[in-house]
Amino acid sequence: MPTYEATPRFTADHQRLTPEQRRRFRQAVTVFVDDLRAGAFRTGLRVKGVRRAPGVFELTWDGNGRATWSYGRPIVPGEQHIVWRRVGTHDILTGP
Repeated sequence: MPTYEATPRFTADHQRLTPEQRRRFRQAVTVFVDDLRAGAFRTGLRVKGVRRAPGVFELTWDGNGRATWSYGRPIVPGEQHIVWRRVGTHDILTGP
């Protein structure tokens, strides 16, 4: 099972989401974790690198829902560690 941590900015962003947005994000994270284990992200998540932010990635969890993340140092040998950076609408991409 991949491990994760959330930046304080992510936590603040997450608290501002509506209950429906939180639900949709959780659904996307379930798919994200499955894909992370499989070694390839499905097209529907639209995972891609964030321009001008090397090592930071974006995933789409709803029409306008975005989350940014990066890989962190593994905590459990052989498992990916994810650092959640931002979550919200497309506007979060101004400062991943």
